[in-house]
Amino acid sequence: MASRSRRSAAQEAVEEVEEEEEQGGLKRLRFNQTLVGKPGKPIGLAELQSRLKALCEELKDIGQDEADTESLTRSAKELASPSLIQHKDAGVRAWTACGIVDMFRLFAPNAPYTASQLKDIFTLITHKILPLLDNPSHPYNSQHMYVLKSLAEFKSIVIVTDIPGSTQLTQSIFTTCFDVLSGPSKGSNGEELSKNVEHNMTEILRILIDESVAISTEVVDVIVAQFLWADPAVLVTSGKGKKGAIVDAKQSTLRRKEAPPAYNMAKNVCNMFPDKMARLFGTYFGAIIVDFTTGNARALRVDDSDDEGDKGPSEDDIHEASKAHRLLRELWRSAPGCLKEIIPHLQEELATENVQLRQLATETIGDMISGIGAAGPPPPPDLNPAAYPSQSLASSSAVRAYNYLTTPAALNSFSLHHPGAYHAFLTRKIDKSPVVRASWATAVARIVMTSAGHVGLDPEEERKLLKQFAETLIDGDDRVRLAAVKAIEHFEFNDIVRKLGLNGGTSESGSILSNLADRVKDRKPPIRSAAIKLLAKIWGVAAGAIAEGSETVADLLGPIPSRILEACYVQDPDITVQVELSVYDSLLPLTYPPIKPKAALNGASQVVKDSQPNGEPTYTEADLDKIRAERLLVLVRGLEEKAKKVFFATQGNQVAGATYMEHFLRLCEQYNGGVVEGSEKDIKRKMDGLIAFYAKTLPDASRATDDLLKFAKAHDRRSYQLIRFCMAPESDYRKIFKSIKELRKRIEENPPSPTLLETLTPLLYRVSLLSFNKSHVPAIIEYTRTDDKGLASTAHEVLKEISTKQPKVFATHVKDLCKTLESEAPSERVPNPTGAVDDLKALASFAKKFPKELPLKAKEGQKLKRGLLNFALYGTPPKAAKHAVTIIMSGDDKKERHAREILEKGIKDFDYECDHWLTKLAALSQLVLLAPEQCEPEIDRIVAVAVEGVLLKPHPETPEAEEEWMDTADDDITARTWSLRILVNRLLAHTGEAQTVPSDQVFKLLNRMVKENGTINKKDTPPLAHKNRQRLLAANFLLKVATQRRFDSLITPADFNQLALVTHDSCLQVRKGLAMKLMKYLGQNRLPTRYFTILFMFAHEPDVGLRNTLETWIRSRRAAFTSRKETVLETSVFARLLSLLAHHPDLADNEDSLKEIATYILFYLKCVATEDNLALIYHMAGRVKTVKDGIDPSGASDDNLYTLSDLAQATILTWEDVNSWSMQTFPGKEKLPASIFKALESHERGQEVAQKRYIPEDITDLLEPLVKKTIKSKKRKAGDGIEKPRKKARAENGVKKEKVKSERPIKTPRKRKGGYGSGDELDLDDSAAAPSSGPRRKSGRNSTVNKTYVEVSSDEDELDTQAGAEQSESMSDVESEADQEDVAMEDQKEDSPADSEAGPQSADDAELPEAPAEATEEAEEPEEVEEADEPEEQEPEPEPEPEPESTPRKTRGRPAKKTNGVASSASPEAPKRKAGRPPKASTPAKATTPAKATKAPPKGKAKTKTKTAPKPVANGTSTVRRSARSKA
Repeated sequence: MASRSRRSAAQEAVEEVEEEEEQGGLKRLRFNQTLVGKPGKPIGLAELQSRLKALCEELKDIGQDEADTESLTRSAKELASPSLIQHKDAGVRAWTACGIVDMFRLFAPNAPYTASQLKDIFTLITHKILPLLDNPSHPYNSQHMYVLKSLAEFKSIVIVTDIPGSTQLTQSIFTTCFDVLSGPSKGSNGEELSKNVEHNMTEILRILIDESVAISTEVVDVIVAQFLWADPAVLVTSGKGKKGAIVDAKQSTLRRKEAPPAYNMAKNVCNMFPDKMARLFGTYFGAIIVDFTTGNARALRVDDSDDEGDKGPSEDDIHEASKAHRLLRELWRSAPGCLKEIIPHLQEELATENVQLRQLATETIGDMISGIGAAGPPPPPDLNPAAYPSQSLASSSAVRAYNYLTTPAALNSFSLHHPGAYHAFLTRKIDKSPVVRASWATAVARIVMTSAGHVGLDPEEERKLLKQFAETLIDGDDRVRLAAVKAIEHFEFNDIVRKLGLNGGTSESGSILSNLADRVKDRKPPIRSAAIKLLAKIWGVAAGAIAEGSETVADLLGPIPSRILEACYVQDPDITVQVELSVYDSLLPLTYPPIKPKAALNGASQVVKDSQPNGEPTYTEADLDKIRAERLLVLVRGLEEKAKKVFFATQGNQVAGATYMEHFLRLCEQYNGGVVEGSEKDIKRKMDGLIAFYAKTLPDASRATDDLLKFAKAHDRRSYQLIRFCMAPESDYRKIFKSIKELRKRIEENPPSPTLLETLTPLLYRVSLLSFNKSHVPAIIEYTRTDDKGLASTAHEVLKEISTKQPKVFATHVKDLCKTLESEAPSERVPNPTGAVDDLKALASFAKKFPKELPLKAKEGQKLKRGLLNFALYGTPPKAAKHAVTIIMSGDDKKERHAREILEKGIKDFDYECDHWLTKLAALSQLVLLAPEQCEPEIDRIVAVAVEGVLLKPHPETPEAEEEWMDTADDDITARTWSLRILVNRLLAHTGEAQTVPSDQVFKLLNRMVKENGTINKKDTPPLAHKNRQRLLAANFLLKVATQRRFDSLITPADFNQLALVTHDSCLQVRKGLAMKLMKYLGQNRLPTRYFTILFMFAHEPDVGLRNTLETWIRSRRAAFTSRKETVLETSVFARLLSLLAHHPDLADNEDSLKEIATYILFYLKCVATEDNLALIYHMAGRVKTVKDGIDPSGASDDNLYTLSDLAQATILTWEDVNSWSMQTFPGKEKLPASIFKALESHERGQEVAQKRYIPEDITDLLEPLVKKTIKSKKRKAGDGIEKPRKKARAENGVKKEKVKSERPIKTPRKRKGGYGSGDELDLDDSAAAPSSGPRRKSGRNSTVNKTYVEVSSDEDELDTQAGAEQSESMSDVESEADQEDVAMEDQKEDSPADSEAGPQSADDAELPEAPAEATEEAEEPEEVEEADEPEEQEPEPEPEPEPESTPRKTRGRPAKKTNGVASSASPEAPKRKAGRPPKASTPAKATTPAKATKAPPKGKAKTKTKTAPKPVANGTSTVRRSARSKA
């Protein structure tokens, strides 16, 4: 059989060869069976499949150029018969299609079929064959694949283009191909589609596009639809989803992370024919855009002023336009060459009047430049400030996984290919619509973030974009600023450093990071909340790199905590709460580090390897405490001075806060959920008071009140105990953390109120010992010894604060610190370590409060005593001796003996520059203060050491001393400082009356140093630096002794005036040192109120920062006084200021001098004056003219005083006019300080003074413009914190709105009985005075185009130098040198339950007996002006100053009051009064006319409708102005 078969095969081969030769080399089809049955005799299915298979197998073997087409004709026609094409069996159809595509190949280029047959054939292929390719497990999948491959490889698909009316067929082919690739695989075993399917289908579609004369819109629609897959609004397809299912954009897991084959096929097809597709897409998208812009006429006009109108495009129109623009983003990302025709349309959209279309175009072009597709930008990174190790120490690639949808990628550079559109896009930065500018800000941030879709940006272009983006953060519209802040949230940490950092760090004004930091004080809560949270997270992540010593990160991001904490100076409850939350959410997260502790073996605290399979290290509790302590120290080290005071004050307030909270919890327990045993009314009253106190410190007071009441009614005793755990000094950090966690869980599971947790959290943070915790103290002490990562100095500082603010926390670790000091104690030859002085300071602070806790009395304390004695005798720097003496005198039971020992060794053989001479002086100064009884027998020797041994010695001449100022005092000036301290402390140590102490010589010495610019001995002229330091020392020591009333009375008014002139010193450090000391003592209520006057002498201060600080501080104090209804600044302080200026050495009888003096009055008005208190200030200015000077007995200063009175009244009246205020006549009487004023000699003298004008006539014309400039700069700053309702009303309605003013009767003073010298107060002379002028002032804030917004409070703004802070230190506390002490913060906020009173009054603040009413009071009814909206009382922001009205004001006059026979000295003015120009004097009445009461204005001349004065509002902002100093 085998041999026959081989012979048969060979014979057949020979026959075939012969046959081929006969046919001229072409192969004939040997298949001769029929494929179509006869009528009534169909071919069986199996037979038919067998025949088709045989035919197809034979056709495969015939080459395209080898076929004898005549032999193929019959089979070809049979394959096209309807019985095969429309057969029910899939196998028959599959084999039929295989045969047909082979016929196409063999008959090419002419198909052997008619047009109708071709249509049926391709209908079969399109609807029956190609759709089955989505199932790789189909029995005939190989046949389907063969058909597809043949159509693509031999381009047989081109036949479709020749079929008449093939448009529908072409569309079906496109639809089928994309459906196959876009749908999920239907393979039974999960088999995926072959890559060949995508490749061949792509080739088919390419051929159709290339060969088709025209592509229908439906085909373009099918192609475009494939890019919808990336659109988050609609899930076109997914592995297990349904087509067209709407999906939440946040559910990213429902979308594929890589492009599907259909998307790739559409992308490839578009990129193959960019020119042709560009025309198609241009027509397609152009139609959509045109329909949106012109299809609805109502969309052509949109109100750009508020971005919303009564008419506009329909919601469907907007939806379709948005969808089209999202597709354009995706097309640029995949096939940028296809958008050449549509980009010009987008460019035109940027200039259209339709706001929505401009916004869409801006967003679209921005995302196209960034390479962001329809899926949008990458999700915001998860900045986790609690992560350990820090994310700043890891690469960004490890943080975010690749996602094709959201990974930005651009194939081309948009700016290079479409420069016109790019520049048109850049111009949208100044678009008139804020929503467009907001979209532009977002777009530019994305361009920078993605480096233009990873194409790259030119360095110069990148710097330009960064600068422009920085400006969006200070845009005038809150939507733009918010969009800019939100855009930064999408930056990875490394991008923030590498990209945003190119524009400058947080401390560089105008940079992105700096402007972002400014937003923490933004007037809009959503913006400042977002900014605070974002900044805190950024620093929380950066903390790791900063701790590891990254200078780049530290320079760029290190100041962030300072900017956040400084926002507390605004005194806005919402800002304060946001800052408090950011501290323990991001800066010092509660969960940091997120590691569970493992118990250490044998007390060890080193890292041990975990036995877990992952092999990660675990940490003991002590290790975690050290990690947290390091984070705390890194935070404190980077804080600037103002921010550091806020942070330390916050920790210090924990003690008082815990006291209030404990009282509140006890009241809750007594309240017992409403079932009260005892006095229910009393308990409810106390609870309401405490709740009201807490509510004032929270943003929503009413909601907070309701929440706390519900908390009390819930009566959860476990919650009470958890809060107590958080406040207890004995609680370690882990216990507090668990207590907070459990409390939150309890409230979340069973909330008495939905917002209780939000209300209670900031209150809980305020009373919890989270930073100054006993768990952190050992680690901090360890850092003081090791100086690991350079944190030793910061650790010393924090340790000192803990000992001062939280001594109970510090108490448990005192012994450890004492042991450290024992080992660090110096000897006569061996010095102590430099950090020991900080340890001594911390221990001294603790010793003052808890002297019994010091381990000095036990036997083991002997070594510590000896060590402290050595510090007192040999310690360096000298402050070490001071603190050592403090510790010994506080807790040693044998302190008298030790005091005598130190005293004897300090005095013995003392000489200038002897061994340890500075240490001896420091020890003596502290002994004189703390051990006066032991020092009294040797007081002459001590004084001799200070005076003869140091102060009278000649000053050494060194190059450093010849400079204006030396930052670090040399030994000579240090010795003189301690010597002066000896003399001053001697006074302070005596508890008797001042007269019992030989104080005259000390005051004489200090006053001489102040007056003579720091010179003590005229024979010895000190170097310039020494003179400046000594003058500051003397001034500060005078303030120090003035804190005790018994010594303040020894500072005469003349000496006080000389002290005030220190504000004019040529050295900035001297002026600043005096200002800081004044603010410290006044803020602590330790100085009499007359010292407020000195602060107003800084009106000509050239240093902008210092002047701003002073302005802000004074405004804050004014707000505090106003809240307590005190008028000390408006009454006695202003009167004293006029007296002080009357004795000013620069005062002369010329216009220039008066203008300079008027600057002081303007400075006062800027800081103090409001519409409500202006009448009182005016009243006090007039009262000064009813008395005479009481300082100069010669009377030479009387005329100066009256000049100042007239000048002040004129300035005040002009101030009122320019502000468009309505000043009412002050109804009361205020008294004047008796120590600086005296009553006039006679009634005639009073008349003479009242009628005389003491200022030149021509100064009035100069006063008004200068006052306007002053007010303009003040308004520019005051507007930072407050919306301007009047301006807004005009912008919106075009009509000025006037508020209804309530009527208030003008009070009439009581009729006085008696005449001159009766003891009653003199009448105020209200004669109009000439206005004065001040020098021009320029705002220090840089102005930029389109910067119409400045935040609530600028970076210069402060609270009352410290918002809530240190207790007033005792008189005996001499903590720091005069040149180093700074402004202290007040102990409690002004709205605390127990408000402190204004400061102690000086003895010379007695009331001046009232003089007779020679001076008359002119009563002029103020005109009615538009009333500005009153800001909230809780916000200490500047009061809105009304803009000067452009329309003419009503004519008004001040009708004269009838007095004691003296006619009015001022007549009614013209329609617009020029700064109160005084009229001619009228004829006086008889001198014997008795004084009469001031009467109300005559009927008909004064308006009866008056404005009710609104409550004063705390002013928390300051202006930045600059004025030249009058003298050096």
